[in-house]
Formats: sequence, structure tokens, C-alpha cells
Amino acid sequence: MAKEKTLDDLFLDTLKDIYYAERKILKTLPKMQRAAQSDKLKEAFGKHRDETEGQIERLQQVFELLGKPARGKTCDAIEGIVAEGEEIMDEFKGTAALDAGLISSAQAVEHYEMTRYGTLKRWAEELGMKEAADLFAKTLAEEEKTDADLTKLADAGVNERAKAKKAA
Repeated sequence: MAKEKTLDDLFLDTLKDIYYAERKILKTLPKMQRAAQSDKLKEAFGKHRDETEGQIERLQQVFELLGKPARGKTCDAIEGIVAEGEEIMDEFKGTAALDAGLISSAQAVEHYEMTRYGTLKRWAEELGMKEAADLFAKTLAEEEKTDADLTKLADAGVNERAKAKKAA
């Protein structure tokens, strides 16, 4: 008979999922940075790339706290979100709408990460893992700030320029 699954099992499974996702995002951000037309958006992707490295290190700390190897598990959700972003990069390359599309893709990633980190933080608290909960809280705050910064970029002219007929 199969072993009864617990919140501990779900926690570890979700941790592996977000670890895979963050590593996939780390590989994807340089492509997005190169594709971006606006210097501010290029800069935002570069900053988030550096931040993502720190987030991966925090996840590795949580694996250490659990006494488990830092190992990812294929995250179909992030694979799909990244594939959509790559499609936007191909289909809108050289158009005024590209940066708006890149922002929307990046925000889809941020929102996925925010749901994962919010859940992991709550579960860590529930499981009495204060140090892990604190690490997740730090990352969650960074993801929320990145999302807000992307919205500011979109509102500061990216969406307006996307309505134009040709790239500025």
C-alpha cells in the first residue's frame, strides 16, 4: 500500500518545483534582456537575473535545513509560461509591442512565483520551520517588488508605445 502523503511531502515537492522554475528563469532572463528594446526594461531584466541567483541560494538553504539535496522537479507551469514568452519574442520581434509583451510574460512568471512562495511560506510556518518561512518571505517580497516595478515600466510608456504602428 502507498505511503500516506503529508504536508511535509507536499512541501518538499513544491520546493523542488520552484527550484526547477527559478533555474529555468535564470536561463531565460538573459534572452529576455537581449530581446528588450527599452534600456530600462533591459536593466530590469538584468537586476532580476541577479536577484534570481540570490533566490536560488535561499532555496538551497531550505533544502539544507531539510537535510535534502537541492534537486528540481520539472515544472510544467514554468515551461509553459517560458514557451509563451519565447513565442512573443519571435512573433513581435522588431515591433513596438515587443516590450509590452515581454513585460506581460515576465509578470506571468512573477505571479506564478508569488503563489508558490506565498504557499511555501505558509506551509513552513505550519510545519514550524521559522527559518525557511523567513527565507520565503524575503523572496516573496522581492517578487512582489519586481512585479510592481514591471507595472510601473508598462505604465511609464511601454504600453503607450505598443499602440504605435512601428518601433520608436
